[in-house]
Amino acid sequence: MRPPSEYNDTRMPAEAEEGDPRAPAMMICARLAGRAIIRVVGRCEDAQENSQLDLSECQLMQVPDAVYHLMRHTELKSCDLSGNVITKIPPKFTVKFSLITDLNLSNNQMAKLPDELCTLACLERLDISHNSFVALPHIAFQCPSLHTLLAHHNQIIEVDVDRLARSRALEYVDLSDNPIPPRTHAELKQITHPRISISERQKEDWEEDLLI
Repeated sequence: MRPPSEYNDTRMPAEAEEGDPRAPAMMICARLAGRAIIRVVGRCEDAQENSQLDLSECQLMQVPDAVYHLMRHTELKSCDLSGNVITKIPPKFTVKFSLITDLNLSNNQMAKLPDELCTLACLERLDISHNSFVALPHIAFQCPSLHTLLAHHNQIIEVDVDRLARSRALEYVDLSDNPIPPRTHAELKQITHPRISISERQKEDWEEDLLI
């Protein structure tokens, strides 16, 4: 394996330039991947000191298995996975990081969360904004300590309003910038606890036509 310093070398070998035309691009990708690995390892080392794991903007498609290994002796309190291309969180995440209180999954490509996430008894704040959720995850009602849920800028059209209104732990839910249906929108505006943020609904063209 080449030492990390070689990832900074931008020169291309003669055979790469004259051979397979894809070789330069492949080598660039390999170097980028190498830098990403170095970044992840460095941030894991920082988290071993402060119990706050920041893996934001690391080009991750998933949480690398190496992260679980590196953090095995650390009682993680917060985890920031924002700004990646993650599509799902594996069930083992909750086993390895069972004491986490703050989880940031914003700006990824997720549409659902694993049921196991509900076992995070210490989780107080969850950010799933800027993803592809179409329904408010059940974790909103099942995490015993969750008091803040940020779910704005998704595609949410399904919200269990009754369960949301009965939630004892939740204090604030941000559902702004979601295509929430008219009836659900009206029901959400009637809830006084938890506090809910929703965007003012824009009338559809067909609704405007009915007023003419």
